[in-house]
Amino acid sequence: MAQELLNTAEAARFLRVSQASIRRWSDSGLLASHRVGRRRERRFAQPDLVAFLHRAEKPSTAGQSLRAINVGGLPIPVPGHLATFYSSDEARLRLTVPFIADGLRSDQPCFLVATDEVLQVYMEALGDQEGLDLNRAAATGKFTALRFDGSTVDKAVAFWEGKFADILSHHPTIIRHVGEMATVRRMFPSENEMLRFEQAYDVMCRRFPVAAICQYDAREFDGLAMLHVLKAHPDVFEGRLGTLLH
Repeated sequence: MAQELLNTAEAARFLRVSQASIRRWSDSGLLASHRVGRRRERRFAQPDLVAFLHRAEKPSTAGQSLRAINVGGLPIPVPGHLATFYSSDEARLRLTVPFIADGLRSDQPCFLVATDEVLQVYMEALGDQEGLDLNRAAATGKFTALRFDGSTVDKAVAFWEGKFADILSHHPTIIRHVGEMATVRRMFPSENEMLRFEQAYDVMCRRFPVAAICQYDAREFDGLAMLHVLKAHPDVFEGRLGTLLH
C-alpha cells in the first residue's frame, strides 16, 4: 500500500499548493491522510486528493443553501473563483463595484485587496452606491479593505483560510472577495509567487462558500502571465468569457 501512496511533497505537487498547506489541511481533517512507518510520516491516496479537489459542490458550511451570485448579468455558483480582465481605468469598476455593493446590501462580508491609490478609487465609487452605508459596513466588519507586504504563497493561503474560517465560526454566510491583481502583485516577492498563490487559493477557497473575483489589468500583465491566470481560474470557462472582459 505504501507504494500506492504519495508523500507530502508529492501531494503538494498534485494539488499545486505548498507542503505547509497539505500539512494544515491534514491536521484539520479536511484532507484524508495515512500515517506509515516508525516515524508516522504522512501519506496520501490519490483518490482522496481527487475527492478533495471536487469537494467544492459540498462546502463545509452545514445547512446553508448556496445560490448563484450575479456578476455582470452572469450567474456564478458559490464557491466560485473568477478572473476578470480590463484595459482602462473606467472599466476597472464595472463588475466589481456592483459585486461588492450587492454583497453589503445582503449583509455578506466583503473583502477588497489593493494598494492605497486603487483602494481610494473603490472607496469613492462604493460611497456613491445607493442604499449603501460604507462607513457602517466598515465599522461592523462587513467591509474590509486591506493590503499586505512581502507575502509568500503559504502565508497568504493561511491568512485567507483563517479569515474565512473565523467568519463561518460565527454564522453561515456567503463571503465575497475582490483582489486587484496589478497591485496584489506588488505584495509578493515576484509575479511567479503571486501566480502560484492564485493556484493554491483556487484549491483552498473551494472549502468555503466564497465568491472571489481576481481583477487583472491587461495593461500590466503579458500574454504568458495571462495564460497562467486562465489556468488558475477554471471557473472562467464555465461562463460567457466576453462578460469577464471589460
